[in-house]
Amino acid sequence: MKKLIDFTVKENRQLNHDTFLLVLHSDDMPEIRPGQFVNVKVEHSPSTLLRRPISVHDVDEKEGLLYLFVKIVGQGTANLSTLKAGDKVNVLLPLGNHFSIPESGRCLLIGGGCGVAPMLHLSKVMKSRGLSPVVLIGTRSAKDILRREEYERYATVYYTTEDGSEGEKGFVTDHSILKEKFDYIFCCGPEPMMKAVARYAGKQKINCEVSLENTMACGIGACLCCVTDTKEGHKCVCTEGPVFNINDLKWQI
Repeated sequence: MKKLIDFTVKENRQLNHDTFLLVLHSDDMPEIRPGQFVNVKVEHSPSTLLRRPISVHDVDEKEGLLYLFVKIVGQGTANLSTLKAGDKVNVLLPLGNHFSIPESGRCLLIGGGCGVAPMLHLSKVMKSRGLSPVVLIGTRSAKDILRREEYERYATVYYTTEDGSEGEKGFVTDHSILKEKFDYIFCCGPEPMMKAVARYAGKQKINCEVSLENTMACGIGACLCCVTDTKEGHKCVCTEGPVFNINDLKWQI
């Protein structure tokens, strides 16, 4: 069930020049599944009329903590980056569907850019259910690898960088880990990257889910800004996604 909750900012940690970690607290935390997102209200910003959709990075149900991994891309997220401990933030959550959690099998989680965000919560839940996830993170350079220790706490982690400064040089689809056998792939990141991963998964006949990053203006399926074309017709990414099986999308795999 969706809730409107006034969270209290517990911490706002700058991770690099344009990315920050927002840690929010509430005693009324609903269940949030890996892959779901939230819509955050931006206060004191007349030019920001709509809430900002942000994927869930991590959840601590026991402590009532919600972790949001946020990149500054406009005025709304820039305003959120100025929040201080003790400030109140109104959040609509949980939104969208979620990644599937298989009972067994070898799982590869691939994240590129801000698409790495939901892979922490997903790997944490998978480990808690007895799985041993492998995470592949793609960035431009080593300085763009953030929250390294947290990912490595729950998964075996590999890296690709475009400049070769960390891990293997190239894109995620170039990494040698893809020579190994996987039963499932879960992916989030720039669309060209996800389509490349989908082509690989389709060729190898691997069950693959991707989390789309369409512009989700309202988060409840009213504005139709985030519609994507599927084999069953047009669907709102914010309500019937953001997670889709690649076989349901009209991608040329």
